[in-house]
Amino acid sequence: MPDRRTQLLDAALAVVADRGMKGLTHRAVDAAAEVAEGTTSNYYRNRATLVAAVMERLLELDAALLAEQGPAGPPRSVEELANQLASLVLALAGQHAGLTRARLALSLDKPESVTAGHFRLVGGLEQALAALGVPDAGARARDVADYGDGVLLHLLTVRRDDTPDAAAIASAVRRLLAP
Repeated sequence: MPDRRTQLLDAALAVVADRGMKGLTHRAVDAAAEVAEGTTSNYYRNRATLVAAVMERLLELDAALLAEQGPAGPPRSVEELANQLASLVLALAGQHAGLTRARLALSLDKPESVTAGHFRLVGGLEQALAALGVPDAGARARDVADYGDGVLLHLLTVRRDDTPDAAAIASAVRRLLAP
């Protein structure tokens, strides 16, 4: 069983995923966590403190997800990297869709809160692409990150009834990285 703070923050992420940032209130978190009214405000006295803690929890969950979904080592080919990225996108749009919706809502409300994580992701992609000898690795890393974000957004919104196709996503990534 998670500790009370973790329980509250996970409930807060669920609230943000379902209702957006406007729905994030202390009472909504109390209800989602199934705790007594006032519990969340005892731990997080104001909205700013609650939002900051939610962002920290999101970063913690993102790190765990990348460790779980990520490769054991650096990719050995563009093909392998494309397949890894496609798998990650499908995980973020599937079993971790709530976390992704919460991240999108938080990023729209507080873009500065996701900036560091975004640049870490792009930097890691750039390093992997440079190691694979992909020309203009920095620009290509940004292109791939932008594509992945767009696919995620579409899979969670306008294409939510589609069956995601890992092979098609990997193929698009390979096209972005082609010489």
